Amino acid sequence: MVTLWLPLLAGATPEEPGLALLIKVGPGRTVQTIAEAAKLATTGSTIEVDSGDYAGDVAVWTQERVTLRAVGGRARLIANGAAAEGKAIWVVRSSHMTVEGFDFTGTQVRDRNGAGIRLESGILQVRNCRFIDNENGILTSNNPQIELDIVDSEFAHNGYGDGQSHNLYAGSIAKLSVTGSHFHHALVGHLLKSRAAVSDIRYNRLADGPGGRASYELEFANGGIAYVVGNIIEQSERTENPHLISYATEGYRWPVNAIYLVHNTLVDRKPNGGVLLRVRPGDAKVTAINNLLIGRGSLEVAGPGDFRSNVNADLAVFEPNAQEEYRPRSNIHSAGKVVTVQTSAEGIELQPHSEYRHPTGTRSLGGRALSPGALQPQSTTSRP
Repeated sequence: MVTLWLPLLAGATPEEPGLALLIKVGPGRTVQTIAEAAKLATTGSTIEVDSGDYAGDVAVWTQERVTLRAVGGRARLIANGAAAEGKAIWVVRSSHMTVEGFDFTGTQVRDRNGAGIRLESGILQVRNCRFIDNENGILTSNNPQIELDIVDSEFAHNGYGDGQSHNLYAGSIAKLSVTGSHFHHALVGHLLKSRAAVSDIRYNRLADGPGGRASYELEFANGGIAYVVGNIIEQSERTENPHLISYATEGYRWPVNAIYLVHNTLVDRKPNGGVLLRVRPGDAKVTAINNLLIGRGSLEVAGPGDFRSNVNADLAVFEPNAQEEYRPRSNIHSAGKVVTVQTSAEGIELQPHSEYRHPTGTRSLGGRALSPGALQPQSTTSRP
């Protein structure tokens, strides 16, 4: 219930009297800090934060069904030495929370594990956010009820430098979904590490870029079900680890274990060659179909599996002057030579219908992908 005095605050008014509260935050408003808004928020609240810099403005969120969005431009949350509960800029224990339009930067804490967001319980959706120069971009607890959904966001330059902190680190949670997002330049750690029971990674760019020192580009440390569809995954020449994708190397935790690699572009820039896929021996299903492989590696070295229509090529296969965009030329020799992809054993769609759009986001293919890899030559999609 909204208390009677709240509607009297400029910038703190109920959307529907007695049901939900709209809180407006900014330097010129009655509610000037996000920390204050976190104390005022109730179940169903929406918090609109004016664009600008918010230094040392950290908060803990425990309310149910809370929405936070930046308005008028980006809201930049700069840790400036502060951390809620000594953990993060935001600590989230909300049953369901949506966050849109924020930058999280500069978190450092005593245990070297500070995060832009520390997710400890509930369901969190992150849209159009950036996580830059933290010890972890997002870090979750090992809570099997947590679900984390990331859309159109950027993770870069996160990590303490000891290999134990990462751009994104999902613990033993129910589900991680990442779509249309850009991961690059993790500091020694991984671009993306997941221990989730289900990880759905679609239409992203996980490419460390020039000078990058990340270890794995993509790790599913304890197996589980991993859908890896339509991603650009690139290992830099300075990588701290020769493996692009790692699966279950820390042991199997979940009752169902399967990895599906479909229509990805895997680029190995390591001069002496790296390993595209590493899978721990065990009772896991490995499926790799219609991937475009750049470099010396192959997928079959990972062990037994279903490996079909994976094409090896070199950088000359991509459009001139745009190699880092990784869009193949229209005359790529393998155009039209792909295997039709069915749903997974769990009934999840594996056929891509979109592709990554730089710097973040996705675009519709307008039809079915007819060429191996994450990005399609402009002339090789068909109408459904």
